[in-house]
Amino acid sequence: MTTIVAVRKNDHTAIAGDGQVTLGEKVIMKGNAEKVRKIYGGKVVIGFAGGVADAFTLQDWFEKKLEAHAGNLRRAAVALAQDWRKDPTLQKLEAMMIVMDAKDLLLVSGNGEVIAPDEDVVAIGSGGNFAQAAAMGMLRHTDMPAPDVAKEAIDIAASIDIFTNHNIIVESF
Repeated sequence: MTTIVAVRKNDHTAIAGDGQVTLGEKVIMKGNAEKVRKIYGGKVVIGFAGGVADAFTLQDWFEKKLEAHAGNLRRAAVALAQDWRKDPTLQKLEAMMIVMDAKDLLLVSGNGEVIAPDEDVVAIGSGGNFAQAAAMGMLRHTDMPAPDVAKEAIDIAASIDIFTNHNIIVESF
């Protein structure tokens, strides 16, 4: 399990994720995994929650879609979601992704959803609701920049959700 949150504020976008990898519901296997990473020559950032092998498969598939659509994030995300719904192999994957570039912020799921959030915040994973609520509150009531909001939102979620830790990676545009 994990928590990933992405935030847009004043034309800046940031995504943060914790580093915990949990085996089942009782064992922490790793505390410093990198679930947020830059791809496509550093022009796109993804964050994933769910099965690690499934997430890597989705990352590879998404990178191919970015290449096929000349880096157009929205078109690549829709193409991935369509394949994810249709391809029997992909249908078995248990993961979700947040993808972003300097312009767009999207959630992509295996149910075929590609969602651009209404309030410039989107979160996934076991602590996603906690992180999203925290980020929305900070966006509404503070002057914190997007990277700080994203990091603090994960930190707050990690204090509540046992599947989220305080080893936080932040990437931003």
